[in-house]
Amino acid sequence: MHEHKVTTERVGAFSDGMIAVIITLMALELKAPESASVEAILALGQTLLSYGLSYLFIAIIWVNHHHLLRLVPYASPKLIWINFAHLFLVSLLPFTTAWMARTDLAPVPVAAYAAVFVLVNLAYLLFEREILNHAAVADVPEQTRRLARRRTLLGLATFIAAGLTAPALPLLGFGLICCALLLYLRPEIFSRPTATRRSPAAAHHSPNHIN
Repeated sequence: MHEHKVTTERVGAFSDGMIAVIITLMALELKAPESASVEAILALGQTLLSYGLSYLFIAIIWVNHHHLLRLVPYASPKLIWINFAHLFLVSLLPFTTAWMARTDLAPVPVAAYAAVFVLVNLAYLLFEREILNHAAVADVPEQTRRLARRRTLLGLATFIAAGLTAPALPLLGFGLICCALLLYLRPEIFSRPTATRRSPAAAHHSPNHIN
């Protein structure tokens, strides 16, 4: 009996839909001011800043997610479930973003916001590792793998530091979150000239395909 394999295109399409819903839910929290004054807009500064940071984070997730999915033609059951867990944790962002914005970057909401980033990053670490375990060495050289691991671990450490700092110094914790996001603005580390997407038919005969 021919074994059915889920392509990474399907995983990517599902993830696209989920991320679109998450962004929509987050955008619904943006309420237009009733007053037509500049002061009314300035009063929304914390809300707009929180929304902008979360939107950037989701954009980074999407870009890195798709760069990684290009490296393998099929998704293992483990990868599928890791992706579900990853998307679930990302779906918590609208709640923590709104809580943090409404409380003007209060310590506990900022700590909770950082905690979500930590959990999302842990899931991304598993997602990245599962992909790289099945990607061909020719597609992702060892140097690139080491760079990816270091970047992810450094980002995780910074998010943890933000969560531990936020209860006492919420603005510093928020700043550390911003710094951590800068580490992920290089998805092109997976875009090597040799990292071309193979067709599922060709990958079926490759020893590197995922069962």
